[in-house]
Amino acid sequence: MTTPHIPDQPEADPGPESGPLPGPAAADVTRPLREDALDYTPMAKSVTLARRRTARLVAEWGRPDLAGDAALLVSELASNALLHGCLRGRLFRVRIALAATALRIEVSDPRGERRPVARTPAADEKFGRGPLIVGALADRWGVEGRTVGETVWAEFAPGPIRCRVDVLAGPAEHAPAD
Repeated sequence: MTTPHIPDQPEADPGPESGPLPGPAAADVTRPLREDALDYTPMAKSVTLARRRTARLVAEWGRPDLAGDAALLVSELASNALLHGCLRGRLFRVRIALAATALRIEVSDPRGERRPVARTPAADEKFGRGPLIVGALADRWGVEGRTVGETVWAEFAPGPIRCRVDVLAGPAEHAPAD
């Protein structure tokens, strides 16, 4: 059973899309066929729970082809929220919505002053690849400001998923030789 989305949080600011990787025109996910939203405590175990829930729901909703990639995106976005956006005693929200034209994943957290951006991390850095992974998997992604916090979102078009491996490889000196 899915949890209905209860609009107890402020609506997202209708400001311009932000996200360093442009994509195709916005999909209409304002009228989802299926929708789920759940608030999580800011603990590492919550990322695992959100990832598993997303994979299960997306498969149950008839899109098993998107379940793995959707779970990976939720894991990246929820981890980012946990590391950079959570405050003690404040929850983060994961929302997934399946519309006729797209699958949209949103993760909202209570801090909006540090927005994620894609960058090329140094080879020895342990962090910083999340936005690159999101950009490589999703057809579109961005950040919306909220009255309190931010929502980072990513969308898949209903067709086959195209992973842009060139984005993940980074600079030529770090790419494996053929």
